[in-house]
Amino acid sequence: MRGTLVRKLAVRALAAGLAVAAFGVLALTPATTVGVLLALGAIGAALVERRIRPQAENVAETVLVAAGVITAYARQLGDGFDPALGLTAVVVLGLVLAERPLREAGALEIQAANLAVRSQSRLVTTHLGTAVAGLLALAALSAALTLPAWPVMLAGLLVGAVAAGAVLALAKRRFTPSTAGSPVSRALRRHAPEFLLYFSAPPGSEYQITMWLPYLERIGRPFLVLLREPEFLPVVTAATRAPVVVCPTLKAIDEAIVPSLKVAFYVNHGAKNSHCIRFNQLTHIQLHHGDSDKAPSANPVSAIFDKIFVAGQAAIDRYARAGVTIPREKFAIVGRPQVESIEVRRTPIADLADRTVLYTPTWTGHYADANYCSLPVGETLVTRLLARGATVILRAHPYTSQNPESARQLSRIEELLAADRTRTGRQHVWGGAAARELTLVDCVNRSDALVSDVSGVISDYLYSGKPYAVTDMLGLGERFTEDFPLARAGYVLHRDLSNVDTALDLLLGADPLAETRWQTRTRYLGDFPAESYAEAFLTEARHHLRPKSAPPVQRDGAAPDPAVVPAGTGTVAG
Repeated sequence: MRGTLVRKLAVRALAAGLAVAAFGVLALTPATTVGVLLALGAIGAALVERRIRPQAENVAETVLVAAGVITAYARQLGDGFDPALGLTAVVVLGLVLAERPLREAGALEIQAANLAVRSQSRLVTTHLGTAVAGLLALAALSAALTLPAWPVMLAGLLVGAVAAGAVLALAKRRFTPSTAGSPVSRALRRHAPEFLLYFSAPPGSEYQITMWLPYLERIGRPFLVLLREPEFLPVVTAATRAPVVVCPTLKAIDEAIVPSLKVAFYVNHGAKNSHCIRFNQLTHIQLHHGDSDKAPSANPVSAIFDKIFVAGQAAIDRYARAGVTIPREKFAIVGRPQVESIEVRRTPIADLADRTVLYTPTWTGHYADANYCSLPVGETLVTRLLARGATVILRAHPYTSQNPESARQLSRIEELLAADRTRTGRQHVWGGAAARELTLVDCVNRSDALVSDVSGVISDYLYSGKPYAVTDMLGLGERFTEDFPLARAGYVLHRDLSNVDTALDLLLGADPLAETRWQTRTRYLGDFPAESYAEAFLTEARHHLRPKSAPPVQRDGAAPDPAVVPAGTGTVAG
């Protein structure tokens, strides 16, 4: 995180500094060649900054460079007025000033990938800044070589004409919308998707959606992925063959909701989910992006969905325990299909000569009462594991870098593992090797035991049958297993690690909770055959894609069923 900030500040300072220097040299001195080199450097730095920060504002620097280049160009051509250079100056400065508004207007348009359609106006608004940079570079080189201005003028007029065409297309779309819809909408109608996966989340949350894409593809029906934030487009496009659309506005969503759609799946409780739930002709199904005893896993907002797919009965009980009343018929127990590739092991851990422990600290959360992160004691915990001769796989939560203190704590643990690997040769895994080169399933299968905070990782690990320990970072003591029942089948580590040696001895040795884990496994992950575990989800999903007996009724907005209102107290029926 700190490195990213430093890089952004450095390129910002470089772009601004070179632009000021280029203007000073080109406009105020006869050193045209030196000024041109500075101008080219400023243009390059601005392009690099745009890659690092797509929303970077470079108008002031670009105007400075353009003014300096035009001034030096005029001086090189002589004392008389050159009409071609004058027109070039007007076009270049006009394009510089228009680039940001055009980019912002284009960003409001629907984008698509994995779909046979291209938006010319979107293409122009996205790359106009690069075209202007190229035009300025051409003008600067022509000034240095004292070339005639008319080739630069023609290039400027060409870029200007293309930009004007994009403006007209955007204006036409905005003020005289076609009854046939946008090109993306028409392409989606031809694709005829039967369901969509809707996604809106903060940066770094792509794991929430990529974990579900393989199983949605296995449903065997055409579908689309609807994103609200453009930064997720590249990674999601690479993870699926299905069409992926980015809908930054409500109007864009309207274009993407084509008549063939029957179901909308969601993987979180993002605030923007309501923008899609308003389409009452769809069946709205919450999948979640993990199963855990965390407070967000019993979010009252779940009540607005038509169906809630859960892994096991424990998830239903969790809502009741949190005082959230949702009718039993809204729930469907479908297992957690992502665990189907996890290897199940019944061999006692005490029989193993060497042990590998997976450590998965979670992030700090948004609120203090949901801060389950064990990184403040992680260094001590890992030191105790190393003292027992364990090989450690360290896989931190993707949001860890959002908290500078957590990032520092994680870095110290990684340094500890690196030093131990050098000293002992044990092949510890951390960082990118654990988070990107290996999947969570890979990490689970490589390990013999788990140490985790309260998170969905424990539920997934439970499928393996192998032992796990859970950190009580809220300091709840005896209340911990009441609030987080999954910990009853694991070994609880106190917040101050006062019982760390006892807990690790049980985890890596006698393991008296082995039988309890198998019973807990059914409550949390359902009772489905291992050879066809994911079929429960696929069958239930296909059920909701069957044609409905009555035509859907269109409503302007979607309000929760008045009979289903989240309550402060109550139980789940059934």
